[in-house]
Amino acid sequence: ERESVGLRAERRLSACLPGPPLFQFPFRESLRRTNPPSPAHGTTTLALTASECAVLAADTRSSCDSLIASPDSCKVVPVHTHLLATTSGTAADCASWLRWLAGECRLRQLRDGRLPGARAASGLLSAALSRHYRAHADLCLASLLCGWDRGRAEVWYVCHDGTRLNGEVLSVGSGSPYAYGVLDTRTAVSHAAHRDAYSGGCVDVYTVGQRGWEREGRRDVHCECEGECVCERERQCVRQR
Repeated sequence: ERESVGLRAERRLSACLPGPPLFQFPFRESLRRTNPPSPAHGTTTLALTASECAVLAADTRSSCDSLIASPDSCKVVPVHTHLLATTSGTAADCASWLRWLAGECRLRQLRDGRLPGARAASGLLSAALSRHYRAHADLCLASLLCGWDRGRAEVWYVCHDGTRLNGEVLSVGSGSPYAYGVLDTRTAVSHAAHRDAYSGGCVDVYTVGQRGWEREGRRDVHCECEGECVCERERQCVRQR
């Protein structure tokens, strides 16, 4: 049987090291390839509908295991003028699939003469993810699609296995159990990010209405939980709010 490159490298390395050969330890190349360790990640995103708009909020901390990779990343992605999407899961999967969704919405606009709403866009994403997941099962993605559709605001949840749900108040991420306990959008994400180890940084708040989406501002999590700005970034919080 032909040896893999990794196994041949282990044999050569074991000849230079004391102790038992590396290839005698209880693991195989196929196990490392098919069953990689699950990455630790987390986020807090929340979306809810109101009478005249939908409100979307997300924290800004991106983590890689126990490392804070970025404290000020943006987890809200514009799909088109009347549709926003949140990112939760692996950053590469979220970026590539939401970029694909934006392109599909643009093609639908050119073909049908109008942009697809939140319902149609979530159906496109759910069907594509379901086909890919059945073939490969290597995705880690969950998104909230928040938009204006047929004269009213709608929020849809789409998971990497094709699950698609509609609701008035939805939260996704490791901080969602904490966020569901609070109804106010900015406060919910702030307190969830304050308690969840993998969420944090700042809170981005967006609204989606009949005229399109609009960014309401960014507020530091610690400042929001304290009720007033007590950190060294006071000017930044006030300016971005």
